[in-house]
Amino acid sequence: MDRFTGKVAVVTGAAQGIGAATAMRLAEEGATVAVVDLTAERAADTVAAITAKGGTARAYGCDVADYDAVEAAFAAVAEELGAIHILVNNAGITRDNLFFKMPKSDWDAVLTVNLTSAYNCSHVVQKYMVAQKYGKIVSLSSRSALGNRGQANYAAAKAGIQGLTATLAIELGPFNINVNAVAPGYIATAMTASTAERVGSTAEEHQALAADRTPLRRVGQPEEIAAVVAFLASEDASYVSGQTLYVNGGAR
Repeated sequence: MDRFTGKVAVVTGAAQGIGAATAMRLAEEGATVAVVDLTAERAADTVAAITAKGGTARAYGCDVADYDAVEAAFAAVAEELGAIHILVNNAGITRDNLFFKMPKSDWDAVLTVNLTSAYNCSHVVQKYMVAQKYGKIVSLSSRSALGNRGQANYAAAKAGIQGLTATLAIELGPFNINVNAVAPGYIATAMTASTAERVGSTAEEHQALAADRTPLRRVGQPEEIAAVVAFLASEDASYVSGQTLYVNGGAR
């Protein structure tokens, strides 16, 4: 498919997991992709994987929790790759703990990286998108937004993503900018593997338990989330805005 030929996409947190899979999927469909992670070195493997398949991508180092750094990075993308058409807010971390044990530093870190970074990137990119009267913003929420034991900080941040998404869709819609979110369930990534380790389990054991609670009886893969992000970033979803799509194998 070539749904994104001539389009420039920025994907944050794209060194691994869902971000890397999304960057690769957009590139496979013709986008020129700015692969953004904390350092350009971290993003290099994703860029190499894209270029090995004939795609076009460039690595950018940026702390998306730093507004000034985001401004500088996006200006570089616009100068080097062209006008930004698609933004995928994927950067995120976890600092899990029961609420009564959770230090404020872990609360602040998770809210900043998962939610404030989406503000930073969306606020910077909307200037480009409003000027060109076109844009697609897709942010990663989570099933944890509905509540999840040991994740008060993460749940709050991911619920915030949904509120931000709904509001930006209202404000940016008149400028032909679609804003949506994807809320994955259990996806086999390095992040969920670290969660398994934290609770004294292996990744395989943790995934098996999650699969038993999922109607499809398996966990998701990063590429399955990337496919949904690609849909929302495409003209196939031209009349979809302000929505959060749960991608969780039917789990409730």
